[in-house]
Amino acid sequence: MRLRGRVRAWLAAAVGALVLGLLPGPAHAGAAAPDPGQREGRQQPEAVHYLNLHQCVYYDSGNIRGQLLTTAVPSRDGRFLGGTNVSNTAQTSPVCGPGDGRYLINTPNTKMAALDLTAGRYLNLHQCVYYSASLDDHLTTIVPAGFDFFSTGTNVSNTPDSQPWCYAGFSDWLLVDLFSSVKSIDLAAGRYVNLQQCMFYSSRQADHFTTFVNSRDGRFVAGTNISNTRLTTPSCGPGDGNFLPVPILSGSQPLDLA
Repeated sequence: MRLRGRVRAWLAAAVGALVLGLLPGPAHAGAAAPDPGQREGRQQPEAVHYLNLHQCVYYDSGNIRGQLLTTAVPSRDGRFLGGTNVSNTAQTSPVCGPGDGRYLINTPNTKMAALDLTAGRYLNLHQCVYYSASLDDHLTTIVPAGFDFFSTGTNVSNTPDSQPWCYAGFSDWLLVDLFSSVKSIDLAAGRYVNLQQCMFYSSRQADHFTTFVNSRDGRFVAGTNISNTRLTTPSCGPGDGNFLPVPILSGSQPLDLA
């Protein structure tokens, strides 16, 4: 993919490493970039039209390296919100909480996308995880955000995706293949998409790390699924011994498709 235009650099409040602009190209050689114009019509349209997927990124204002954490649904303690919902209205702006006074909104990476649920049978939820060696920090993204450096391939299609599709990152923010993954959810298989958010934390690195689907290496589990049962408690794995689960920052949101 050849992209034109100049890349504009920005300093994400106290992080100084994240960027908006045009990309040099995708880093992952898996699935091709989704093309909404080529998708077939949904065979079994749901009552609701849109999944409004909100990606809220916060940074640690008390840490010179500005450690990041990502939410898409409210944390269990209510301090960190993500406004993800289903609706007949396509939203255009992310809805996020203000943080807790120390962790504040990282505006450049806070994004949303209105996904047309009538466009296909499968919700292909792509999870892209990046790592900065200089900041010793992870960033998780799930929202398709055009020509953004941390955009993902999340889409609705009649074809289930089997490989994650992620943009290249920026500078020393590099894609972590083992943690990046995709889950194809058959929207005809149940009433509720239970979007589960699992937060892990390394006290040694002072680093938060979020998963919404299982990492490809199986070490970091998140129980996102479709079911006829509303799940309000997240199902998260135990981590890897270094990164351990943080139940209070994890969450589960049942999205009613009926």
